[in-house]
Amino acid sequence: MASLEKVRKEIEKLKREIRHHDYLYYVLSQPEISDKEYDDLLRKLKDLEEQYPQFKSEDSPTQRVAGGVLEGFPTAKHRVRMLSLDNTYSVEEVKKWEEKILRMLKKGPLSYMAEPKMDGVSASLLYKKGILTLGLTRGDGETGEDITANIRTVKCIPLKLLGSDIPQEIEIRGEIYMNKDDFEAFNRQRKEAGEPVFANPRNAASGSLKLLEPAQTAKRKLKFFAHSFGWCKAYSFKSQEEFLDKVKSWGVPVNPHNRYCRTIGEVVEYCLYWQNNRNKLAYEIDGMVVKVNDFSLQQKLGSTLKSPRWAVAYKFPAHQATTLVEDIIVQVGRTGIITPVAVLKPVSCGGVTISRATLHNFDEIERLDIRVKDTVLIERAGDVIPKIVKVITSKRKKGSSKFKIPDRCPVCGQKISKEKEEEVYWYCLNPNCPAKLKGTLLHFASRKAMDIEGLGESVVNELIDRKLVRKISDIYRLKKEDLLKLPLFKEKKAQKLIEAIEKSKTQGLERLLYGLGIRHTGQKGAAVLAQRFGSVENLFNLKEDVLESIPDVGPIMAQAVVNFFSQGTVKQMIAEFKKFGLNLEAKTRLKNNLPLSGKRFVFTGELKNFSRHNAQKKVEELGGNWSSSVSKNTDYVVVGENPGSKYTKAKKLGLKIINEQDFQKLVKQ
Repeated sequence: MASLEKVRKEIEKLKREIRHHDYLYYVLSQPEISDKEYDDLLRKLKDLEEQYPQFKSEDSPTQRVAGGVLEGFPTAKHRVRMLSLDNTYSVEEVKKWEEKILRMLKKGPLSYMAEPKMDGVSASLLYKKGILTLGLTRGDGETGEDITANIRTVKCIPLKLLGSDIPQEIEIRGEIYMNKDDFEAFNRQRKEAGEPVFANPRNAASGSLKLLEPAQTAKRKLKFFAHSFGWCKAYSFKSQEEFLDKVKSWGVPVNPHNRYCRTIGEVVEYCLYWQNNRNKLAYEIDGMVVKVNDFSLQQKLGSTLKSPRWAVAYKFPAHQATTLVEDIIVQVGRTGIITPVAVLKPVSCGGVTISRATLHNFDEIERLDIRVKDTVLIERAGDVIPKIVKVITSKRKKGSSKFKIPDRCPVCGQKISKEKEEEVYWYCLNPNCPAKLKGTLLHFASRKAMDIEGLGESVVNELIDRKLVRKISDIYRLKKEDLLKLPLFKEKKAQKLIEAIEKSKTQGLERLLYGLGIRHTGQKGAAVLAQRFGSVENLFNLKEDVLESIPDVGPIMAQAVVNFFSQGTVKQMIAEFKKFGLNLEAKTRLKNNLPLSGKRFVFTGELKNFSRHNAQKKVEELGGNWSSSVSKNTDYVVVGENPGSKYTKAKKLGLKIINEQDFQKLVKQ
């Protein structure tokens, strides 16, 4: 027994020693031992664990690479949404962002954290009692892929946090990336092996995390920097600076170039410094992230559906190249927008071969004075979207002529026009336009919208080409005998589609709104509108300020919704839906006569009789709303076991705090 205890202590000592050297190497960049000495420690630990497997634990440095092959990636919900950032592309836009948040807060001045914006892959790390238990991709912001096995292979990510002052649970968010030298070496190996190379380090990192063999991921030399707080239990942070300092002390790598800035002037100065010096870094960055430092002010500012209001990205000028415009074509989108596109002579730009670039609208063509056969300077705007910056007129050939705006839709041949004179976008207004209708109908029938199984691309194409469907509502006129005339259909298939169309009538307002494809209004936005207004009739004649008063609706979405429901064609379409018996009301409604109408709830701690999701759903069913953050607008804070910082903040704000039993009584009443 004594000898076994000695072995256990020796294993624990080796684990602590290896973690210490991981911290010195990956976090402080101050290694004290050679690679061989480190490997010897790891080999000694591995030998002992193999000899005494009862002392092997999941947080051991030897357990970074799991054996075998994964069978796909399951998904998991983010407890707090992983939002994307709004972008700015100039110093003036950064200053305007500050002016906007100062108006919202009605106070100032503010301090900030300025952080290099890593060109990598977002990831979320969950630690329970200091042990890494879950690693998720960002996914769609609501749900991510569980890539824990691959996350564990990233050597700089600690499997166990250092120190004793550690939360019971904490989610740390950051960026997984690949150094430029490692990327070049990796691509050389692939090329020599006859395998396709990756376009850039970000794509290589993303592809590595999606491998089903963790042992292969382990070979990719991925790295990680923590940059954001997700959530935690029984712990609180006052600021972004404090959060970064604390996770660094726990052994999680933090970018050493993050800087606290007392003014927006210091922020701008630091952004411009790295704009001019980013090539000195070992990794790719495509900008800087600016965050309000104070966490309490972050919570007051909140977020829109897509982005936090308290943070913004300052994007650097993108990689550039010159090439030839071989043609200018126009395309018709699902909403009918006519978009000009430049067909380019293929050129490599920032590791990606570019053969097309959007020209956005016809005003942009006129502004650039771009012509066919022009030589142009292109860039990857935001290092992603190809964009033409300017025409190199000194290389223009004689006799070139200006591009003429077409007066007809390139698909259906009908006239195009603007909805408003001051707008820059031209639309095909023909409801029968195949290019517009096909895309719209496919979206309308998609699984997350009206879920009409069997109404796929080939069926939609045939229905429109044969003029059986000329507008969305026509699908509800279809009869089985109409379908049986088509080569795609036999008795069973036709019957199934008719049944699916009939079933879609019961989907409710939330799915209908999403299916209509309102600009800037995705699945979550459609749900917010449905729950807030209850019936489609309440969405007509809305004012933008009414919509903007809803916490999750920003000005862009508000304008898009008002524009959509002010159209006569939309009113006619809704009237036809009503005639065909579609459910035009929300299944979950926020009505004044519901018991929790207008009440906002926040949940913290573990509930015994409800999952967090079910408790939030119950609030919605009774007309209330819920939020993941506490503010002065919160009506109830429901506290379970082991509550976190939300409980502390609620007490400071003097909010109404109830326990789970009180909540149960409230929802029963």
